[in-house]
Amino acid sequence: MKINQVEELVGITKKNIRFYEDAGLLNPKRNPQNDYRDYSLEDVQILERIKLLRKLSVPIEEIRLLFDGKCSFKSCMENQIERLTKEQQNAERMKELCSSLNVETIDINALNAAGYLDKMTELEKGGTKFVDIEKEDIKRKKKSGAAIAAAVFCGFMGLILLSIFIALKSVPTKEIFGEGFLPLLIVVSIIICVIAGTIIALKQRFNEINKGEEYEARNY
Repeated sequence: MKINQVEELVGITKKNIRFYEDAGLLNPKRNPQNDYRDYSLEDVQILERIKLLRKLSVPIEEIRLLFDGKCSFKSCMENQIERLTKEQQNAERMKELCSSLNVETIDINALNAAGYLDKMTELEKGGTKFVDIEKEDIKRKKKSGAAIAAAVFCGFMGLILLSIFIALKSVPTKEIFGEGFLPLLIVVSIIICVIAGTIIALKQRFNEINKGEEYEARNY
């Protein structure tokens, strides 16, 4: 079956399917006639297993070891339980700090940030992990860049569309609906579709950034 069918069956994007192939977790056969990937039901089952493990936040590298037989499923789950326990402990530490801040600090201008940062540094030395602000800032920067680029492009296309409508005001109705009407309608339709497509692409881009796909390979 084709990748579009696999995407619909499993609920994993084509981009992620390609990522898992590059990571060596999936190796679909090639159609000898056109050299296209030909996914089997077994490939679908593998992707379903990967999806389940990833939704449980199991690292890619550990999934690879699991599939290669270098790690048992039991030890994989035990490792993940340990990781999740540490994450839970990290969340508890942050909750405790927030509670202290809530009690001890009334106004942002009275906040002793340096003192709390020192406490966080000590906790980090003991294994506690806090939010990666660099990663979050990069996410925000990427979102801003994508939004600005989309806004500029849509604005440019909108100006073209507006120019067409302004020009049509000075043209008699009979001429508008004459021989040149169909090409004009096609141009206007294309511009509207391009704007709509840009907005949809921007939304998908935001989803990718929020999900952390930009950091998938780096983290694992």
